[in-house]
Amino acid sequence: MPIDVAMKVCADHLRRDAFLYVRQSSLRQVFENTESTKRQYALRDRAVALGWPIERVHVIDSDLGISGAQSQDRDGFQHLVTEVAMGHAGIVLGLEVSRLARNNADWHRLIELAALSHTLILDEDGIYDPAHFNDRLLLGLKGTMSEAELHILKSRLQGGILNKARRGELEMPLPIGLTYTADGRAVLDPDRQIQDTVRLLFDTFRETGSACAVVRRLRGQKILFPRRIRRGIGKGDVLWSAIDHSRVLQILHNPRYAGAFAYGRTRTAYNAKLKTVQLRVQQSDWQVLIPDAHEGYISWTEYERNQTALVHNASGFSPGLRGRMPRHGSALLQGRMLCGRCGARMRVHYEPLHGRLQPYYVCNEAVVREAGKHCQWVRGAPVDEAISALLLQTVAPAAIEVALAVQQEIAQRVEQAAALRESQLQRARYEAELARRRYLKVDPENRLVADALEADWNARLRQLDTLQREHERQREADRTLLDEPARRRIMALASDFPRVWNEEHTSAVERKRMLGLLIEDVTLTVGQQVDVHVRWRGGRTQSLAVERPQPMSRVRKTRPEVVSLIDGLLETSTDRQIAARLNELDHRNWRGESFTMKKVILIRQTYALKSRFDRLRERGMLTGEEMAKQLNVSTTTIHQLGRQGVLKRHLYGNNCRCLYEPPGDVKLIKGAGSRYGGRPPRLIPAQQTEQGAL
Repeated sequence: MPIDVAMKVCADHLRRDAFLYVRQSSLRQVFENTESTKRQYALRDRAVALGWPIERVHVIDSDLGISGAQSQDRDGFQHLVTEVAMGHAGIVLGLEVSRLARNNADWHRLIELAALSHTLILDEDGIYDPAHFNDRLLLGLKGTMSEAELHILKSRLQGGILNKARRGELEMPLPIGLTYTADGRAVLDPDRQIQDTVRLLFDTFRETGSACAVVRRLRGQKILFPRRIRRGIGKGDVLWSAIDHSRVLQILHNPRYAGAFAYGRTRTAYNAKLKTVQLRVQQSDWQVLIPDAHEGYISWTEYERNQTALVHNASGFSPGLRGRMPRHGSALLQGRMLCGRCGARMRVHYEPLHGRLQPYYVCNEAVVREAGKHCQWVRGAPVDEAISALLLQTVAPAAIEVALAVQQEIAQRVEQAAALRESQLQRARYEAELARRRYLKVDPENRLVADALEADWNARLRQLDTLQREHERQREADRTLLDEPARRRIMALASDFPRVWNEEHTSAVERKRMLGLLIEDVTLTVGQQVDVHVRWRGGRTQSLAVERPQPMSRVRKTRPEVVSLIDGLLETSTDRQIAARLNELDHRNWRGESFTMKKVILIRQTYALKSRFDRLRERGMLTGEEMAKQLNVSTTTIHQLGRQGVLKRHLYGNNCRCLYEPPGDVKLIKGAGSRYGGRPPRLIPAQQTEQGAL
């Protein structure tokens, strides 16, 4: 044993235990690199040779198969650090620094704790005392080299993977619907059912433009979607199950379905709990993107169009851009209506009317965010009609200008294409003439050269003939584009937009899409009238005013003679009695329904008619409480006298709601019956009461 090693190990170290840390980076290394594991376990003999009994040499091997890049999830390393910090360890044994840690932060923390607790560290090269500067410096250098070694290993592996990916030859797991051939080429899955199901998904999204709509349609039609097992039992098998929204988004975002090879779509990061998470990378930052690398289900242009649609759909979940994607529903300005008071995006609320759902634009941002009240709301039909009229009025002149521009553009394109074809034809004539001259200059006896030149001349002549026929065919087609019927069809484009817009078969979704191509948003302010401010695509603005929709009670007005009759009946009848009288006279409301007490009350409130209660009070009628106070009796007595007819009462509501005529100069005389002294109470003039007393 070297003298310096013996001097470092003292009685204080031997009094404590020895800890041997064993680790392999992966389970594959545990099963294949068995010699490394044996060398690590053999370090127990080194500890015994230094004076530690075999029973006090503790082996920590719970981290076998776990990377040493960080201490997270390494319970064995955490246990070792705890023992060192508590002063239970006299020496820590490891085959090399990389077995203990590949991270400088973890390694230096262990060195710092070992120095404070006077714990030795042993590797295959020797024993180190972290309390000594030289040993600590050497251990720090070894830790840095171990971390650098890990970086170099990763760089080599990633460099090889990236280089292969740049050539498009890196084999990556393919999504369902694609598979590898024996020579490593990506092709469509030979299973026809899988192909048809994947194509149906893309066709449905092309039609609806919404991932949720795709899920609803596939689930509504009871169509199952395939899924391939990636690992574990049954690896490679295909399972069929109902599709969900996340699965549809995963397929629509995958560029492999467009025939493109992509690498670097995600990157690894750490969250607040130091857990690894996968983050999406913008397409512009992908490390490798090779369009048309193999056969796909859609084109790259359609893939990019799908991504744009998905971005617009996703913006519907943000507070500022909610609902921009057209949905089913009659609200024309769904997702494009802004509140002129708070600036929030107004939402659409539907209520049934005449058997249909009528839209209402409601700003409930304060309700949702602050538990407040609605900022403003308006019925949607009048606003939609005004915007439709403005759109047709604005687009008609623009359509004429566009039609003229299209006609001019077609003429220029035809002339440019004709010039290019003519130049190609001239070059073909020149090459045919050159081949003829070459053939004529050759010696006819030299058949090997003459035959080759003759074949070349014939090929040039066939190519010239093909180009001439194509040129004639294309010239005839171009002539039809510029004739008078074609001009009329182009000018008819000005009337196509109103016709398509007003076509009854045009769905609400299609109208919203057409409107979205022309109008950016609409700001609405509800006052005495509805002020509508339209912002067109390109920044131009335009304002208009719409008459504010009247309340439903005024829109569905009651006939004036019925209102006058109700006003007259209120002098003598209650609301319930008026409803019965109107029904006797065969009067009906705007729906043709019979009158009820609630309908009479609604009409009375709408037309500001005085209620029967107010009319009776104006005539001096008293309530039961007021009557009882005047006659110096209880309210119950007043109501009973009213029901018995002793006091004259007038109903203004149901049978329990009435007012009483003033008693005048009278006094209540109680009887002497069972309840009132045998005789019912009666009212007599006050003067007769005084004379009787005299």
